[in-house]
Amino acid sequence: MTTTAGTETELVIGGMTCASCAARIEKKLNRMDGVIATVNYATEKARVSHAGDVSVRDLIDTVEKTGYTAQEPAPPEPESPDAPPRDDELRPRRERLITAVVLAVPVIAMAMIPALQFEYWQWLSLTLAAPVVTYAGWPFHKAAFTNARHGAATMDTLISLGTSAAFLWSLWALFFGTAGTPGMTHPFELTIARGDGSGNLYLEAAAGVTAFILAGRYFEARSKRKAGAALRALLELGAKDVTVLRPDGGEQTVPVADLKVGDRFLVRPGEKIATDGTVTEGSSAVDASMLTGESVPVEVRVGDAVTGATVNAGGRLVVEATRVGGDTQLARMAKLVEDAQSGKAAAQRLADRISGVFVPIVIALALGTLGFWLGNSAGPTAAFTAAVAVLIIACPCALGLATPTALLVGTGRGAQLGILIKGPEVLESTRKVDTVVLDKTGTVTTGRMTLLAVHTTHGTDEAEVLRLAGALEHSSEHPIARAVAEGALAKLGSLPTPEDFANVPGLGVQGVVDGHAVLVGRQRLLADWAMALPEDLAGAAAEAERTGRTAVSVAWDGEVRAVLEVADAVKETSPEAIRRLRDLGLTPILLTGDNEAVARSVAREVGIAPEHVIAEVLPQDKVDVVKRLQDEGRSVAMVGDGVNDAAALAQADLGLAMGTGTDAAIEAGDLTLVRGDLRAAADAIRLARRTLGTIRSNLFWAFAYNVAALPLAAAGLLNPMLAGAAMAFSSVFVVGNSLRLRSFRAAN
Repeated sequence: MTTTAGTETELVIGGMTCASCAARIEKKLNRMDGVIATVNYATEKARVSHAGDVSVRDLIDTVEKTGYTAQEPAPPEPESPDAPPRDDELRPRRERLITAVVLAVPVIAMAMIPALQFEYWQWLSLTLAAPVVTYAGWPFHKAAFTNARHGAATMDTLISLGTSAAFLWSLWALFFGTAGTPGMTHPFELTIARGDGSGNLYLEAAAGVTAFILAGRYFEARSKRKAGAALRALLELGAKDVTVLRPDGGEQTVPVADLKVGDRFLVRPGEKIATDGTVTEGSSAVDASMLTGESVPVEVRVGDAVTGATVNAGGRLVVEATRVGGDTQLARMAKLVEDAQSGKAAAQRLADRISGVFVPIVIALALGTLGFWLGNSAGPTAAFTAAVAVLIIACPCALGLATPTALLVGTGRGAQLGILIKGPEVLESTRKVDTVVLDKTGTVTTGRMTLLAVHTTHGTDEAEVLRLAGALEHSSEHPIARAVAEGALAKLGSLPTPEDFANVPGLGVQGVVDGHAVLVGRQRLLADWAMALPEDLAGAAAEAERTGRTAVSVAWDGEVRAVLEVADAVKETSPEAIRRLRDLGLTPILLTGDNEAVARSVAREVGIAPEHVIAEVLPQDKVDVVKRLQDEGRSVAMVGDGVNDAAALAQADLGLAMGTGTDAAIEAGDLTLVRGDLRAAADAIRLARRTLGTIRSNLFWAFAYNVAALPLAAAGLLNPMLAGAAMAFSSVFVVGNSLRLRSFRAAN
C-alpha cells in the first residue's frame, strides 16, 4: 500500500507494558527516512507522519520487528441497543489475577505456617505455584524477553528474573535435592546459617510476587482504559435525532447522521441544535455556554450562524445545515481533544526507572557471588544457592504494592473529599506544576445568570420592582429572565400571575401585573415606548455594562423605575481558592471566551493580577494558550468544566475537571473535583503530591528491606523463612505507610 507525501497515519499498538516501551517504538519509527512519530503509552496509539515512499505496511513491520503489534484503528461503528456487548479488554488480566490469587494464597500459607505442612505439602505447593508463575506471570516473562532483546531492563525484567529463579531453584531442590523428601518442613525460625540450599523451597516467593504485582497492574490498567472516554462523551453531546422540513411542507424525524448540507430542520424551544447552520426562520436566545464558555445567551435571528449541540432557549427556529458530520465545530473539538491526548506522553513508572539501574546491578552481583564461591572451592551447589538467593531476594513483592496501595488509599480519601484521581501517571505531573489556568464560566463563577443588584429611582420600593419584574420574567424561558425571576422569588417567596404576557424577541417582555402595564428588557424596548432612563439609572446601567454585567430596565405605568444588574456571579469560595493555589506556589491565570471587561472584573474580585487575564479566546484556541505556556517552560495545570475546555484539559500537564461540568470535560481531565468548589483544586494538588510522596517512600522501603538482605544472600546465609519474612515485612510496611494517607485533611 503506497501513500501520498505528508500522510498522517494512526496505529494502535499492542504489547506495551511501560512508558519505556513507547519510547523504544518511537525511536525505531523515527529512524525511518521521512518519518516523524509520537507514541503514547496511555492511549496505546502511535501518530505517524510519513513520506510517500513509506507505506503503512512498512510502519507496521517496523513496530513488529521491535517486538510489539500494530494495526490501523477500526472505523467507529454506531452502537445499536441490540448489539452484543464489546469484549472486555481487561478480561485476560482479570483471569490471570484471579488465577494467581486463588492459587498463591494456599502456597504462601503452607510455606509460612508449619502447622499446615503435611507429609507431601511441598508437592501440592509446586502444583499450585506452577500455573501462577507460568500462565499468570506470562506477561512479565514476555515483556522481559522483549526488553532483553533491546538491551533494556524494567520492572518486568526484575519480576521475571526473581520469580523464575525462585521457581526453577525450587524445582531443582524438589527433584534433585532433599526438598522432595516426604515429611520435609520449613521450621519457623529466622536464623542466619549457611546451607547448600538443596532443601530450600521458594515457591511462595515466586507465587506471591506474581499475584501481588498482577493486582497492581490490573488496577492501573483499569484507570488507563478510560483514555478514549473523553471522545465518546464529546460525541454523546450532540442531538441524536432531527426534525427535517421536506420541500412538500411535511416534517420527518431522522437520525442526525442522515442530515445533509442544505437540509432545513426545525429546532423547538429546549431542543439541541442538530448541526452547524444558518437561521432561516424565527428568532431566539441560544445557550452556547457549554461549547463557547460565554455565560450570556446569544440572541439569534434570520441570517445568524448557530452551532450544533447548543440549546435553543427561546422561540421556534428553522435552520439550514451548513456543516455536517466531521466538519462541525463539535467534531473539530473532538479531534482537538484526541490530538492533545495523543501528544501527552505518560510519565514512565518510577519503578521502571529504578529497575533500569537496579537490575544490571543485581545480575552483576549474582554473577559475582557465583564466581566468588566457585573460586573459594565452596562447590557448585553452594555457589548456585547463593547466586540464586541474590536473584530471589532482589525481587521485592512490595514493589508491586508500592504504587497501587498508595493510590488506592489516596484515591479513597480523595473520593471522601470530592476529589477523583484517575491514575498513577497523574501524580507525577502534580509535583512539577507551577501555573494553573482557570476557566471562568462554571469554574471561578457559578456558570449561571444571577440577579446581583437592583437600582431604583427615588421613592420606588425595591420589593415592588422585584414583584412586578419577577412576575413578568417568571413567564419567560430566557436565561436572563430566569435569573430575575429566581432572584425575586428568593427575596419575596411568591409572585403574582401576569396578564396579557408577550415576549418581544431580542428585546424583553411586556404585560400587565396587578393592573400595572409593565415593561422589562433592553433600553431599546423602552425607547419603542418613548421612555428614557433618568440620569441616575443611566449611570448605573453604563457602569454595569462597563464591568461586563447585563443591565435590565424595568418600567411601569409609562415611567422607568429601576435597572437590574444580571451577571454570572463569582462563587463565594473562589477568592479563597485562588489564595490557596498561590500558597502552593502556583501562578493563577484566568482564561475565558467572555469579553475583556467581564474577565477583568471577575479577576479583580477573586484576586488575579490583570496581566494574568486572557479573554475573548475561541474554544479551539484554548488549547493553543496552554501550549504557549508550556513552550515558555511552564508546567501547566488547567481547571475547567465545559466542552470548550476538554482539549485544553487533555493538553495540560495536569487537567482538573469540575464534576458539575460536562462529561467531556470530566473524561478529558486527570482529576475530577466532584463538588464543583474551586477550593478542592488546591486540596486535589496537595493530596496528589502527598500520594506521590507516599509512593516514593514505599518504593524506597520496598527496595531497602531487600537490599539489606542482599549481603546475607550473597554470603549464602539466607534461608527460605528469612526470604519470606523480608517479603512479608516489606509488604506490611508499604501497606501501613499507605494507610497514613487516610489522615489527609482538606485545608480549613
